[in-house]
Amino acid sequence: MTLFVTLLLGLTLVILGLTMGWPWWAWSASGPLLLIIAFATYRMLRPKWSDVAHDGLSAPDLPLPEAQRQEHRITHVALPSSVADYDFSFSATVRWIVLDAPDDAPWINAAGLAVEAVLERARSVAAQQPPNRSSLARHQLDGALATMRVDASGRVMAMAHSIELDLPEHDRERLTRLSNVRKDEDVWEHERNYERSKRAYLGEDVLKDTGSAVVWWLSRNEEEVEGAVDRIGVFAQLSAAARNESVAPQFEHMVYRPGDRSAEAEPGETPLIPNAPVGTESADEPPFPTDSVLACFGISPDDPDRDLFATRLADVARAHGKHHAEAALRGSCITDDKDDGNGEGHDPEKPAEDEYEGG
Repeated sequence: MTLFVTLLLGLTLVILGLTMGWPWWAWSASGPLLLIIAFATYRMLRPKWSDVAHDGLSAPDLPLPEAQRQEHRITHVALPSSVADYDFSFSATVRWIVLDAPDDAPWINAAGLAVEAVLERARSVAAQQPPNRSSLARHQLDGALATMRVDASGRVMAMAHSIELDLPEHDRERLTRLSNVRKDEDVWEHERNYERSKRAYLGEDVLKDTGSAVVWWLSRNEEEVEGAVDRIGVFAQLSAAARNESVAPQFEHMVYRPGDRSAEAEPGETPLIPNAPVGTESADEPPFPTDSVLACFGISPDDPDRDLFATRLADVARAHGKHHAEAALRGSCITDDKDDGNGEGHDPEKPAEDEYEGG
């Protein structure tokens, strides 16, 4: 550095002397000046004695020894999950650094302390994870154990890498079966709640009474008012059956009877409900108001045509399958129901329409 500064300064002086035309004495004086400046530069750049080793020798550059790898592999350690009896299988490589300790500190097994510290940290993370989330728990352990931390004794700093976390195969199969059962149970529970809600809607709202049933049907069939009227008897029976009660008296005359449907069966078709024998009455049916029906036609109890009229009404009832009314009308006749009053016997198998053809 001193030589470089001296050369640079000498060139500067030569350029200035040539440019300005210095006399000979100026050239003679520039030589000593240049030497003085070079000496001053050397003194300024020379290292101090305190910076040099006391022995006058610098230590040679020797290769540094490689740091000893302090790590240990642990495998198949059981860690608890958030579900009892389902443990994870944990494997990892534990790495540690031994910290400085006082001279009187006891000897330690650094590997044991490091493994214990890592397992304690891993246990706190795994215990919060469900057993069927082993992959997610493994990634969380990668982050939780990736930092060197001091153990509880304060003698080592430990971390872990190359982490593996699995669940035994038989436990995975059990969890899969349990999951399928829970899903099926949830579906069944929802279906049962739906059915319960539907029954409550029908029983407590739609079939609460006959009027509610009629209004519900009209809301779905707004243009069929006559159809609603024709179904009032059916609605009355349904609403009464839904409440385990008898049909209201005001709807009794509209109630559907089993004989009505069996009498309308097509020829050769088996009736859905067998015809009740003539002259029998069902215990569940109220008595037929014979006198009131005859009174509607102006027939009094002492009318001489009462028996004949009642017999013909009974034939009409039989033709329409109204066996209950037929039995009541024939039972009210005084004369033999085989004689219609005109001296002609009545054939039970003869259709009622044939009797009207003769007037």
